[in-house]
Amino acid sequence: MRNRVTPTGDVVDIPLRGAWTGNRGVLHDGHDIVRFHAGDLWIACALAFRGRWREQWLPNHYTHLYFHDEAVSFAAGHRPCGECRRPAYTAYRDAWPGRPSATAMNRRLHAERLVRGTHTRRLHELPWTGLPDGVFVLRGRHPELVVDGHLAEWTTAGYGTRQPLPRAGTVPVLTPPATIAVLRAGYPVQIDESAR
Repeated sequence: MRNRVTPTGDVVDIPLRGAWTGNRGVLHDGHDIVRFHAGDLWIACALAFRGRWREQWLPNHYTHLYFHDEAVSFAAGHRPCGECRRPAYTAYRDAWPGRPSATAMNRRLHAERLVRGTHTRRLHELPWTGLPDGVFVLRGRHPELVVDGHLAEWTTAGYGTRQPLPRAGTVPVLTPPATIAVLRAGYPVQIDESAR
């Protein structure tokens, strides 16, 4: 089904399993994705929480989305859910200066992930130096993950080719700057082991 999210934030139909679920509101009509988002609340949730279960694709209920790992969810512009992932949410929030409210984090992330008034992905040109593990960059049309001093290419089948991390210059970055600051502050982002 078309409910897997890429690091660029696109919702696609690929077989790659998700380590996390989440949502951006009601995006579907029947089993078709008909909108990119339905507000500024983009969260990443646990696959299981207190035995809850809900059928997917229900009319007028949020659309279940799936992420390969937490780094992908962050690159797409999501943050940890404050209910089912309370410890992760608290760690993420506490890494922001001033411990903002969820509403303030949502607004800032929304401004950093999309060009205002469009559904166009906003990229941030940043230096290679200082990019922490868990950040996605975009070289050409391929998202690549910064991890353990190298880049791991993300594909629709998972992580693929690895190459050394450049030491100079700048690169278009997918991960919102606010989340990059959280990663720099030591947030322990979950990255699929195949990237290492």
